Amino acid sequence: MDYRKSGVDICRAEELVDWMKRTKSDCHQDKVISGIGGYASIFKMHSEMKEPCLVSCTDGVGTKLLLALKHRSLKSLGQDLVAMCVNDLVCTGAQPLFFLDYYACGQLNPEHFKELLTGIREACQESECALVGGETAEMPGVYQKEDFDCAGFVVGVVDRPNILKSSNVKKGDVLLALPSSGFHSNGYSLLRKVFEKDMDKWSEELLKPTSLYVKACRLMKGRVHALAHITGGGLDNILRVSPEGSQVELIPWSVPEPFLEVKNRTGLNWEEMLKTFNCGVGMAVFCDPQYEQALLQDLKTLGIEGFKLGELKDISSKASSWALDFNTWDKL
Repeated sequence: MDYRKSGVDICRAEELVDWMKRTKSDCHQDKVISGIGGYASIFKMHSEMKEPCLVSCTDGVGTKLLLALKHRSLKSLGQDLVAMCVNDLVCTGAQPLFFLDYYACGQLNPEHFKELLTGIREACQESECALVGGETAEMPGVYQKEDFDCAGFVVGVVDRPNILKSSNVKKGDVLLALPSSGFHSNGYSLLRKVFEKDMDKWSEELLKPTSLYVKACRLMKGRVHALAHITGGGLDNILRVSPEGSQVELIPWSVPEPFLEVKNRTGLNWEEMLKTFNCGVGMAVFCDPQYEQALLQDLKTLGIEGFKLGELKDISSKASSWALDFNTWDKL
């Protein structure tokens, strides 16, 4: 009996670390003192910011992982993992610096691992974020042979005077929407049941990777008051960056067809839909009305067709809320 016979192959793990070293990212390499392969990663901080503040986020991809594993779409899952972290981070006004991943499995499958890591690496490149390391763990007995789980961790930096927060938002601000690519990485425990009988028909749609909003948020820098990443909880995420007691009036938008299909199959009402899924809105942006048209035009240079989502009407109520006249929804 040895470690390999118990289910853990150290040599295979070391070969994958060597593969990762040979295919390292180009982002911030001048600042990476020690990266993949060591006990810890060392990143050189140098900034002209007056009060640089480090920002950290961690997230996973939920049960979308099961769908991706079944349909061999692990590269797109890698982008999901990065996006769920960096999209949260930019809501503070920060820029990503470096990313780490955690991969735990029953038995290390080199092809699965390489496909996932390729997706992570490419998404980090797109987000101008260095992939500096991570952890790979074989855990037979905890996970079945083909099962695995993954998590991501990102660190960024923001100058304290430029931190985006709810106190920046004021009455009269407009709310813009950056469209989602699909369901992103939320609601999949329900989605897998909804499309269980015809999953082959819908798997491509359901496995579209989460949009990366880092470049879009950097483009809008200095002209926004707050950002809301629309993840679990749907449109209620807007209230996380709204002033206490604010009333946000939403404007009906054209909801993508896959969300309408879910509504029809489940019988969920619009309020429940909007508190479960993003319904086509991936990121919400509070800004002064004077910047509305300029921001929408600038987003088009990145191929993003943003649209007006609503306005902040009042900040005098006891509880923050959003409102939408469902009777005027053009898809009803």
